Amino acid sequence: MPADLVCPACDTVYDASPDEPWRCSCGRALEFLEGGPLEETEDVPRELSLEEPRNDLWAFADLLPIEKHVSLHEGATPLVDAPRWDASFKLEYVFPTGSFKDRGATTTLSRAVELGVEKVIEDSSGNAGAAIATYAARAGLEADIYVPADVKRSKLRAIERVGARPVQVEGTRADVTTACLEAVEDGETGWYASHAWNPAFYAGTMTFAFELAAQRGWTVPDAVVLPIGHGTLFLGAYRGFSRLEETGITDDIPRLLGVQATSHAPVVRRLEGETSAGVPSAVDEPQATVADGIQIAEPAREDELVEAIEASGGDAIALENEPIETALNRLHRSGFYVEPTSAIAPAAVSRYRKLGILGDDDDIVVPLTGSGLKIS
Repeated sequence: MPADLVCPACDTVYDASPDEPWRCSCGRALEFLEGGPLEETEDVPRELSLEEPRNDLWAFADLLPIEKHVSLHEGATPLVDAPRWDASFKLEYVFPTGSFKDRGATTTLSRAVELGVEKVIEDSSGNAGAAIATYAARAGLEADIYVPADVKRSKLRAIERVGARPVQVEGTRADVTTACLEAVEDGETGWYASHAWNPAFYAGTMTFAFELAAQRGWTVPDAVVLPIGHGTLFLGAYRGFSRLEETGITDDIPRLLGVQATSHAPVVRRLEGETSAGVPSAVDEPQATVADGIQIAEPAREDELVEAIEASGGDAIALENEPIETALNRLHRSGFYVEPTSAIAPAAVSRYRKLGILGDDDDIVVPLTGSGLKIS
């Protein structure tokens, strides 16, 4: 049976159904009532500690609150040395639709199938929309994907060619979400498969931590540097590393170090204030940014992101365009053909070292989140 949902703030329980709300009436994001991402589990399968091949992220199904229904054999992304950065890169851009968002799409659409959903609705700057649309097609479900009017043509085509209906919205990324929510709240047929709000998506992004620990012989690095827009990978990583530590599979949680663009840095402001040494003055005046995939002014789970940073001993900084563009060129010349947003985390490694937050000998992992094949 599909797990019910619960509000962690007011304890209201919502029955699992195609008509379940996308958030609690008190405004808080919902979680799974049983087997939720942060719930301690005593009976963890001990086979997770054994050396064995892991061909996709569903190898960790025993740690997920959703059963496998919709899959393209996603996951098991490579972990490679990146000596020019004195770090390791996890190549999240080799997923079926070209971004880490497939982690959440496979679990979200699997949840939709469990509930008997016939149509899904999502809003996205591009990558999440392409992922949800593709996995909806795999599941045989209809999908409406709300995107910015200036979405990259490659991402728009990815949505259209799998049979989903793109709804292009003029204005900011926030305007896209507003238009999508108006459609959901006006009773338009469809289940809100939100990568920002739906707990099923975070069940999928948790597997980033599981895979990384398994690839390292069930150890964790000193730090993981990740981009933050809505923070779906960041928060998923924290939940996954927390689950591994709570169950005794690993001994620690790595420091989680986030990075935002100066044009959209709400978490940075929240953590350190606008006078922080780690925040360029440009954060005071929004500007265009090459990291278009993380232009989120109000993350859906901002409180949880701040809690994850503080609990892991992490931090967050904001970067302007120049270091991102420099890092992007360096990545391409090194054979990592990623989209601009993917360059912000490698760029942040250098900034964190200059700030003294990362040391030269620290063991660092950086996910490269999206493929350069979707640049244009």
